[in-house]
Amino acid sequence: MKKHIPNIITCLNLFSGCVGIVLAFNGQLIDAGYAILVAAFFDFMDGMAARILNVSSPMGKELDSLADMVSFGLLPAIIVFQMLQSAPAIEYDDSWIKYTAFLLAIFSALRLAKFNLDQRQTTTFIGLPTPACALFILSLPHIAMSSNPIVSAYVQNPVILLILILTLSFLLIAEIPLISLKFNNLNFRANGYRYILLIVSVCLLAFLQLTAIPLIIIVYIILSLIQHSRLPS
Repeated sequence: MKKHIPNIITCLNLFSGCVGIVLAFNGQLIDAGYAILVAAFFDFMDGMAARILNVSSPMGKELDSLADMVSFGLLPAIIVFQMLQSAPAIEYDDSWIKYTAFLLAIFSALRLAKFNLDQRQTTTFIGLPTPACALFILSLPHIAMSSNPIVSAYVQNPVILLILILTLSFLLIAEIPLISLKFNNLNFRANGYRYILLIVSVCLLAFLQLTAIPLIIIVYIILSLIQHSRLPS
């Protein structure tokens, strides 16, 4: 029975993504973002459960990718699609722009397929992980509801959203080594950059809550580039 526990948790990740999609299509983008958070929790727990129980299988790996595709690929794309659908009109015909949101789903699929085959991604990630991309997306409705009208207007601008779509799509498949948050031990010297990222993330979340996520992703990429530049070639 214990070998099925991680897969059950993975299915809860998938279920959370499905619920989030329904919420997103109903225009409840904040709640859809919370569904991403719940899915991310289960995504973390299934891996932990597999390590604790010392069980793993090829099926579990494939099921995890399929669940991630829904929760961290399709659901974020639908959130952005809905934001573009309700965004203020711009000077030229922008009816096609909302469909570019699904580039996030396409490049998430490419990212997940690549991850399953890439033997280099055991201790580091190559390209932005799909959960990180999804967390970035879930922050956008929160920023759009910001009390700062200038910030809110920028996030709801179709051109800005299009730039974010293209940037995140590129980062998903980019050959950029990024820090994995898997701790093999608690040694600070070996995990210094991970600890810095966690401390900065906690501080930013304490002050800015979910609107801090884009800043955290930027810090994550910068720390990863610094770490990689210091590694011996």
